[in-house]
Amino acid sequence: QAKPVDLIEPSPFDANKAYVAMDRHKLDDFKPYVLRTTDAGKTWGAITTGIPDGAYVHAVREDPKHRGLLYAGTELGVFVSFDDGAHWQRLQLNLPVSPVHDLVVKDDDLVVATHGRSFWVLDDLTPLRQLSAQSAPADVILYQPQTALRLHYPEEFDKRQPVGENPPAGAIIDYYFKSAPKDEVTLDILDAQGKIVRHLSSKEKKDNDQPPEWPDRVETPKTIPANEGTNRFAWNLRYDDPVQIPGSFYSGTGPRGPLALPGDYQVKLTAAGKSQTAPLHLTIGPRVKRGEANLQKQFQLAAQVNDSISKLHHAVNEIRDLKNQIQTLDKKFGDDAKTKATLDTADELTKKMAPVEEQLIQVNMKGSEANLAFPNMLNESFDTFSHVIEGADNAPTVPQIEAYKTLNDRLTEQLNKWAQIKKDEVPKVAAAIKQLD
Repeated sequence: QAKPVDLIEPSPFDANKAYVAMDRHKLDDFKPYVLRTTDAGKTWGAITTGIPDGAYVHAVREDPKHRGLLYAGTELGVFVSFDDGAHWQRLQLNLPVSPVHDLVVKDDDLVVATHGRSFWVLDDLTPLRQLSAQSAPADVILYQPQTALRLHYPEEFDKRQPVGENPPAGAIIDYYFKSAPKDEVTLDILDAQGKIVRHLSSKEKKDNDQPPEWPDRVETPKTIPANEGTNRFAWNLRYDDPVQIPGSFYSGTGPRGPLALPGDYQVKLTAAGKSQTAPLHLTIGPRVKRGEANLQKQFQLAAQVNDSISKLHHAVNEIRDLKNQIQTLDKKFGDDAKTKATLDTADELTKKMAPVEEQLIQVNMKGSEANLAFPNMLNESFDTFSHVIEGADNAPTVPQIEAYKTLNDRLTEQLNKWAQIKKDEVPKVAAAIKQLD
């Protein structure tokens, strides 16, 4: 009274091994039945330990990339076995408890068809394939990530989605903590030479975030999780962002690090003073036909732009820090006749810094759409340019190279003016303030 013979699942690793799921619930038999043969069907043995009564089995599949890793679709959800069916345990996570009539392993994902609760996908089976009895007692486990595709993933999106949820965007990194770490956890992406590409931390940093304007916008997370159990973070394949200007506004996502090139990288997880590393391979997108040489040229220009933006932002931060110090002194000692001459000198310094700041950044940019009313200055122009040169997987064009030279020449001129002010004017004001104690 079992289902038809075509439900037999052959093992992709052993021609003599196969599995079959039997469903007898129409005969009022709600027990699970999973049988295995290792001699091409001459004999069969039951492998159902861990699957409760009532969870009668509809389908069994062996992972095509990991011998002995089995998945079972039952009337009460999905079960998994790491020892070729000798023991089973639930693999539900957030999957509703519902009948799973069929399932399939597609590449690195597990796709299940429920009866009445739609299709579900468990993205990236890499951690399941790496679990073993030896790793189970470990306090910290960093799993080797699956090969990542170098794609232009969306930097942000509107969370008002009509249906479904997309897979995490970027290189998926999974790690495990037996108990939640008390101190900071860091995750570093290193290139083939061991240089840091991206530094990430479990400590939240909001100092440089653009003030929120759109409540329905979901931005790319920049803080890694560090919870008890399994954690997952998707690296967006970008280098560290340039130095930021606190509270600044941009018409889009704002400055970001260059997109990493295809190649071999290392993932380094550090917790409680101990580190683990795992290799990560980043491969070129399947639709890119122009080769990696063009991507290398694009990356070189993007890295130069990233460096220029950092220098620009560093100068603006210095100017604004100095202005804030002078404003603080004005508020505290502005009514004191003994400090008037010195504070007047400090105010003159503010006036000399203002033209430089106004060329570096649009000081009237008080919202993401303020560029509709005020012209772009160097900061806004560099930001727009940085997005344009990465709009496609091509080498930079001649006009783009010339545009960067023009922008960088303008930036160098303003940075030289600021350097001259720091050299000639700032020490005078500082000495005068120090003399007043």
